[in-house]
Amino acid sequence: MLKYPSMIKGIKVRILGDAGPFSKMGKSIGYSVTIGRSHYLIDCGAALFQQIGGHGLKDLQGLIITHCHDDHKRWFTDMAIFYRYARDITGSIPLFASEDVRNELCSMSKPALDRTLSDDSRRIVDIRCGDYIDYNTLGPEARYKIIEKDEDEGRYRLCITDEEGREVGSDRARIVISELSGRARMLFKDPDYNEWVEPESFYSFSSDIFYKSDKNIFRDPEGFTIEALKAPVWHGIPNIGIRFRTLDETLVFSSDTVHDTVLWKDLCDIARSPIHNPEKGEFADRQIIRGDINEFIERTWSKERYADAVSAFNDSVVVHDVSIRDSVVHTGYDKLSHTTLKKDKTLLTHSPDRMTSEWALCRTEKNYIVRNQELFEVVDGKLFSLNADIYHKEEGKSYVGYRSSNGRFIVYERDNMLRLSEVVDDALGILKFRVDLYEDIEGRYLPMLEGKQSVYRKRRDGNIECLQETEQGSSAVIVRDCRGDLSEVHHIESNKIKEGSFFQ
Repeated sequence: MLKYPSMIKGIKVRILGDAGPFSKMGKSIGYSVTIGRSHYLIDCGAALFQQIGGHGLKDLQGLIITHCHDDHKRWFTDMAIFYRYARDITGSIPLFASEDVRNELCSMSKPALDRTLSDDSRRIVDIRCGDYIDYNTLGPEARYKIIEKDEDEGRYRLCITDEEGREVGSDRARIVISELSGRARMLFKDPDYNEWVEPESFYSFSSDIFYKSDKNIFRDPEGFTIEALKAPVWHGIPNIGIRFRTLDETLVFSSDTVHDTVLWKDLCDIARSPIHNPEKGEFADRQIIRGDINEFIERTWSKERYADAVSAFNDSVVVHDVSIRDSVVHTGYDKLSHTTLKKDKTLLTHSPDRMTSEWALCRTEKNYIVRNQELFEVVDGKLFSLNADIYHKEEGKSYVGYRSSNGRFIVYERDNMLRLSEVVDDALGILKFRVDLYEDIEGRYLPMLEGKQSVYRKRRDGNIECLQETEQGSSAVIVRDCRGDLSEVHHIESNKIKEGSFFQ
């Protein structure tokens, strides 16, 4: 436990929302990051106006959007309109995103933003999405783009141009229009592999073949940098991770992703056998193809992307989205052993409503700080290490568990997933250890309550009281926080475990 002076250095993180769109208990994704006097939001899926308020939103240096799933960008149009019409704000909303994410965001926001009233309220006028935002590009821009070219007599056609605006021939790039979605995607002939690839998936931001040399790493006036990460982010739609780097700390928000190095290795190593060759048969010399782009792709990732992905989180504290097993578009808890993450440097977010984890689970309204590359929770102005043996979420409550030879709960493991039980049951898996559970109330660890007649409640003076209901009435008593004591005991017991004399 460390003292937490008001001017402490480090990267401060407030959890505004820690759950995806299907959660019954949690709020959607959002984080507040403070470094020095600079304040940024990572995603805006949480109820920002309720948690931060209009005055807090005015003080932002930027809103960073990782991708366009609603649980990550739900309040974007509200914030854009707020910045436009709030009387004491003179600028547009400062938006930070990659080129692809920005284009998707503007496209999806058109119904809310592309019309408004004139200043005298007498006319309905058209407006560009870009007029609502002060856009800052994170990550490099693409050298090649699909554009609509204006032909004679008001006709348009799709084509691919390079960074000089010159059209690219079908020997280098094609357009594949999906028959299912109507979306146009680029098919690109990689000069090194001599294979057809989808460039947005194939290349890392470090590539100078498809991306421009300017990587658009933003430097804040406070001296730290904000960088977009693409290589380790694998989610389906355009998506980036975010890296904050100070002189002493590095913090990465991985965003939604399938983080699985076994899968990643296959994506770059295994050559695919496409159904069609765009250079032969009916597709020869055709600039625009209608069909499934996966019928033409010969490789999914480059080796460069794989190398960048496995090194992306080196020497970083990571806020990482997690799911239960068999997730298609997220990292499953059972696959954490396949990641490059380190347990003591990782804070799991986006977790389901019921989960048991040996990795620290965050929760809405908690506050953390990265200081000298260590992760701490901030509670009542003090710093605490995240040293519980397990973290458990259930029915909207959070618990921590500490090992005890006589602990009430047994931790079982099956197929790399954990379960808690009060009884010995071999059907639940392999018995790992016993724990005593404590309810986590805003970072305070309190004895687990029995039944539903008692609840913990925070008082106006900041103390936590246990409120007990009986047929005769209700009574309450202030409860002492056990966290400091547990941290000291945990250190002693951990040493015993290492000596092999604690739990048999």
